[in-house]
Formats: sequence, structure tokens, C-alpha cells
Amino acid sequence: MKAQRRMPTSEHQYHDADKRRTRMNLLNRLFGVSQRQTISPTEYQARYVDAQVPHTLVDVRTPAEFQEGFIPGAIQISLQELQQKMARIPKDRPVIVYCRSGNRSAFAANLLMQAGYEEVYDLGGIVDWARAGLPVKR
Repeated sequence: MKAQRRMPTSEHQYHDADKRRTRMNLLNRLFGVSQRQTISPTEYQARYVDAQVPHTLVDVRTPAEFQEGFIPGAIQISLQELQQKMARIPKDRPVIVYCRSGNRSAFAANLLMQAGYEEVYDLGGIVDWARAGLPVKR
């Protein structure tokens, strides 16, 4: 088994990361920088899930990875199939993408923005989601 790097787990550390992401996203919007926006697991949970705001959550991992566990409400479209199946993702609501660790989701977010999706957020990886103590459906 591969050794895993320990991530900050205290509430304070997650809050600080949320504040940094929020500031960066605001600067990006103000100056018209067209790079992907990130959203932390706790920010996503509060802003979209708890508030019941319509959005589309896309898991860009493989079908096998998806079957091992996924964030409730997610649809699965692997990164390899994203361009062919992009029509399944509505453009009239925010799109949040995630993968295992955040690499594929960053690439997917950029692809979606290049395809004309305006409100795209990179949630990062399900690993961070689970570490934050948020639900994973199995």
C-alpha cells in the first residue's frame, strides 16, 4: 500500500484554505482572468448542497473508480469521454468537477471553459472530500 501524505485536518486550516480560494476567485473575476476556479469541499457543501442550489456535479474518474465510491449527486463522465459526452452537462447552471486527487478535474474544468461553460469550479479530489468528513456513497 502506498504511503499517503497527511493533509491538514483542523477546522481552522480548512477555513483558511477556503478564504484563500475565495479571494483568488474574486480576483480572477474582477480582472477577467479566464482560469479555472477552485472550490473547497466545505465551501461546495455549504454553497450548493446545503443551500439546494441547482448545479451539475461531474466525476471525471473512470467507471471503475466511480463504483468504488462517489460524492452523492454526481454524474460520471470520465475525462477520456468528456468531449464526446459534454452535451450531457447543462450550460445554464454551475458545473463542479472532481476526480481522485485534483489533476484530472483541473484539466476537465479547463476543457469545459474552453467549450463555453461559464461557471465551472474544480472541487479537486474525492480524497480531500472524504478527509473533510463529507459523505461518500458506495
